[in-house]
Amino acid sequence: MRSLASLSAIALCLLLLFSYSIQAAPETPVMVKELNYVILHGAGGHTGNLQSVADFIEEQGRRYIVDYEKANPGIKVQVNVLQRYYPNDVDIETWAKNIADSINKYFPDKKDLILVGHSMGGKAALYAVAHNTQQISAKVALVVTINSPIRRLKDYYVTSSGSAAVFCGARWLLSDRGVCDSLDSYDSSQDGSWVSKNKHWLAFISAEPAPLSPRFPVGSIDGWPRDMDDGFVPVSAQYSEGADVVYYGESGHGDFSESDSTARFISDKILRYLFGGVIESPSLIGSGVFEHRAGWLPIKYTWNDTFSEVVVSRGRFSHTNTSYLKRQYWEEVVGGCPPRSIRSSYSVRLINPLPFIAGIEEVRWLTPDVPGDCRLIIRSKAAPKIRAQIEWTVFRYNLLPPGGERAQYEVKINTGTPQAGIPRASWVTDNVRDVRLQVWSEAEGPFRWLKAEWKVYSKENHQRKIIDEIQPQPLR
Repeated sequence: MRSLASLSAIALCLLLLFSYSIQAAPETPVMVKELNYVILHGAGGHTGNLQSVADFIEEQGRRYIVDYEKANPGIKVQVNVLQRYYPNDVDIETWAKNIADSINKYFPDKKDLILVGHSMGGKAALYAVAHNTQQISAKVALVVTINSPIRRLKDYYVTSSGSAAVFCGARWLLSDRGVCDSLDSYDSSQDGSWVSKNKHWLAFISAEPAPLSPRFPVGSIDGWPRDMDDGFVPVSAQYSEGADVVYYGESGHGDFSESDSTARFISDKILRYLFGGVIESPSLIGSGVFEHRAGWLPIKYTWNDTFSEVVVSRGRFSHTNTSYLKRQYWEEVVGGCPPRSIRSSYSVRLINPLPFIAGIEEVRWLTPDVPGDCRLIIRSKAAPKIRAQIEWTVFRYNLLPPGGERAQYEVKINTGTPQAGIPRASWVTDNVRDVRLQVWSEAEGPFRWLKAEWKVYSKENHQRKIIDEIQPQPLR
């Protein structure tokens, strides 16, 4: 009995000791990462403009948060949103100060801010962070700009050669306390460069398909007749070096406020950027310039050019008419291409042509039904005792490697006269690997002209995971 009592006593002691150990073990504190969104409207705008984007960030973000918390036990993610109205007609410095004052007042202890700004709101956000307005730089993790006028607009040709500031005041706003001058004269490229090097900068851009497209008119006016634009900002002004760019198609300046699909697209890409998903950014793969000049007749001259092709063969030949009396004709077969090539187009021209006495009668593919045959038939002619000199070039498709995909193109007129423009541009085919670009130009005679530039981009996968850079804090 005594032995049994001793065993019972020992067991009771062990039980009490084990119970004490369990009670004494410190609990692992729950750590929290905060995503603090600051939503910023643009010039002439209000808080409702970005409401859909803000709603979808919260709605779609729940799935990203659940997945992240599962992959990181002990970490919780909290979301806070600051969305307020700011005076929308002030200069960029005042606008940035208003943003910083709002953050310091309503998010006084918040860090890891994500500033999401549309148009002038994004431009002012870059300024505020790069210039450390009211000491907010240390609090910011990411700036997102949506169709923001990053580059100064005075560098772009405005309808009737007017000033961008005057056009801004006349067409965009009922009042102006400095915002138009900031849009016209202040270049945010350096601000963006600082943010991209020290924080993160994600830029969303969009535009019409051609400079003279009627896609996004402001009233009945095309403010930027030489540039592809979103109705208010030329596409090349919407970003600069250092930005992680997302092109979201042929969309107007504020279409996302009325299109749920567009707002959802933008919100999802922001969340991917934060949580480590892949986003597709444009990468420049080809560019060039071209020029056209109308003749002396008072008619409209038109041109149709294909760019971003690959030269596969080129050459020249000449024929001399030795007759004193008869016009003479010749036929040549030229060109060729490597196996598995697909022909695209050709260029044939007279060298030092003499009007009406030497010329090109006909040019065509030797075998029209065989896309892999790059040979041309060229028929030329010359008057008695005249030499016809011909230069020819054959091009093939420019295809991205398997798995590659084109992103977008940009076409702009660098200089020229009025009544000369580019009403249409498009990809040559629906093949997403085919980066050939077709551009239609026009100029009224006599002698009006234009000099333009083209660029084509492919999609390049980028991946960021901003949330991993956010330091967790104990749950309060």
